[in-house]
Amino acid sequence: MDISFIYKIAAIGLITAVINQILQKSGKEEYTIIITVAGVIIVALMLLPFIREFNDELSSLFGI
Repeated sequence: MDISFIYKIAAIGLITAVINQILQKSGKEEYTIIITVAGVIIVALMLLPFIREFNDELSSLFGI
């Protein structure tokens, strides 16, 4: 895993936090949950290839 990948995840977290703060200050609290879930889904999709690779390594290690 490259350090730039970790920076990308951190940037998505910061952007999500800033958007949530802006929405809360403007009185649109109902959208903050949607933005948070969208951020989590984006990061999960970014991590999907690494999770698949980890699963393949575990499968080959334990012979499953």
